[in-house]
Amino acid sequence: MEEFLTAVILGIAELLFESFFELLGILLVDFSVRFVRSSKTGADEPSPVLAAAAYSSFGVVVGLVSVLLIPHRLFPVSRFHGISLLISPLVTGLAMSQIGLLLRRHGKRRIRIESFGYGFAFAFWMAIIRYFFVQ
Repeated sequence: MEEFLTAVILGIAELLFESFFELLGILLVDFSVRFVRSSKTGADEPSPVLAAAAYSSFGVVVGLVSVLLIPHRLFPVSRFHGISLLISPLVTGLAMSQIGLLLRRHGKRRIRIESFGYGFAFAFWMAIIRYFFVQ
């Protein structure tokens, strides 16, 4: 029973830390896009497909950088290893949609990554890269 409880706690901690790292990466991209957009006036919005491809590519790049910075797993391999490929992008997508909702309530302009779909795409590809390239 103790081993199962330890495995569950490690699995939850892994999900939380993966979500935290994905959220840090996505916020870095968010601030970068806001900075670039503020320097350009009158720029057209890219198509949704192009934006999804760009945010997925950013997820791959940030995932590779995170593997270079932290080349090991955050927690020992548990029975639930790999579940973070779906759960942590879901958590990150939900967090980004809440950030977008908060910005809209305060009258600020949202960007696409501050929605569930684009946040999920970024976090999913970052999780895929970490899953396959972390030692």
